[in-house]
Amino acid sequence: MKDIVGQLTGLERKILPLLVKQDFEALELARKTGLQEVEVLRAGQWLQNKGLVVIEREEEEIVVLDRNGKEYVEKGLPEKRFLRALNEGATTVSQVLKKGVSKEEINICIGILRKKNAVIATKEKELSFTITEEGKKILKQKSLEEKLLEKKFPLKEKDLKAEETHAVKELLKRKNILKKDKKKTFTLKATDKTKKSKELKKELSQEYEEKLTKEMLRTGSWKGKEFRAYDVKSHVPRIYPGRKHFVTEATEYIKKIWLELGFEEMTGGEAQSAFWDMDALFVPQDHPAREMQDTFYLEGKAKLPKKYLEKVKAAHETGGDTGSKGWQYKFSEEISSQVMLRTHTTVLSALTLSNLKKEDLPKKYFTVGKVYRNEALDWKHLFEFHQVEGIVVDPEGSLAKLKGYLKEFFLKMGYTDVRIRPAYFPYTEPSAEVEAYNPKKKEWVELAGAGIFRPEVTKPLLGFECPVLAWGMGMERIITAYYDIKDLREIYKNDLEQIRNAKMFIKK
Repeated sequence: MKDIVGQLTGLERKILPLLVKQDFEALELARKTGLQEVEVLRAGQWLQNKGLVVIEREEEEIVVLDRNGKEYVEKGLPEKRFLRALNEGATTVSQVLKKGVSKEEINICIGILRKKNAVIATKEKELSFTITEEGKKILKQKSLEEKLLEKKFPLKEKDLKAEETHAVKELLKRKNILKKDKKKTFTLKATDKTKKSKELKKELSQEYEEKLTKEMLRTGSWKGKEFRAYDVKSHVPRIYPGRKHFVTEATEYIKKIWLELGFEEMTGGEAQSAFWDMDALFVPQDHPAREMQDTFYLEGKAKLPKKYLEKVKAAHETGGDTGSKGWQYKFSEEISSQVMLRTHTTVLSALTLSNLKKEDLPKKYFTVGKVYRNEALDWKHLFEFHQVEGIVVDPEGSLAKLKGYLKEFFLKMGYTDVRIRPAYFPYTEPSAEVEAYNPKKKEWVELAGAGIFRPEVTKPLLGFECPVLAWGMGMERIITAYYDIKDLREIYKNDLEQIRNAKMFIKK
């Protein structure tokens, strides 16, 4: 106990002796000690961390006076003032206004009093009123609402009687008279261990110095004094330093993985021609993905690259010199020149291949960039998201090497294993779906599409045949497991608390 008491601050020493004798609400304890309520709660939290005190929190519904309610407590309800004015001889609206009823209150009064049969309204030159016998009775009696306003606010909802609850409901229907709120009450209680401690009182009487001053050092008066020990185990408020959005952090982490594996980064614009986004990748011009429901088309026409146009056109129509039969249709340059928001980052792979020479090989490239799909937004689909793209242009390339690169990447992203199963994509053969094992969920999750580019893609762009290992994956789907996010829409909801507390990627 001596060690603990030796760590107590001045605030803690001020409230603890009182708590040993009895329990206190924080506000009451503040009045007793002359401290502010926030100081009492802070000291109570420190004592609770040391196991000397417990703080019990209670939240209850209360009713408080609003702006008009405070005015009506002093002046009375407007409908009562209205009746009083009529009883004193006023008959017209202008006369009632002179008696202290405002223009804003007139219509409210008329509605309430006519409903209660307290007034009769007539219209000649000006709207006039006559108080009825029922109105005179109402004037002599206090309504439930008036009795309620005479009470001391705030009122606890649980303590209200049935007629008071009714009055509250009626006044809440009206503008700015009452409002509901929540009151938090903090009760501080000394623990049994604290109350039973025989040495606590003696230890609390011991005086401790809070700090070592220059004067103490100069005069040597520090000798023989007891100094308060620092409580290094005490909880302190969490500090949130400035940081990037967790999606940006994940992007940078992913880029670092590929760079460390010897890849170069591909960059390029988000608006592309259909030629580079689709045709150069051997996607048929009647493919469903080209329809408006899957693609955001932009105004204008793109200039087609003459160097590659005829080769790509031949690959589509007859297969050209690739050994393929192509898609067996007439290639449309009109469709090819359409401008769109890129539907995948594979467009950058096509552009990169068009600039490579045989003597440059082998080469490895990656990109992490935004892509756009005209899709309905739901828990597993976004219309704007990031894609992680990679290609390896290597005469010795193989499916085994492809799996090796992907396995290494997913391992660094926290997935323990990778497997590949056959699939279909227009621009790769063989094609594969990549599944990674999620150790938390204990299940295989589909995360990427991969394969080896077809000759119809590589030969028109490279000018020669060469294995090109390729993959593409939605970045958001990859990182959801790490952040324990089950709905893709939660990633971009701009929740400050989520951004502050999101885990940082740690290099594996």
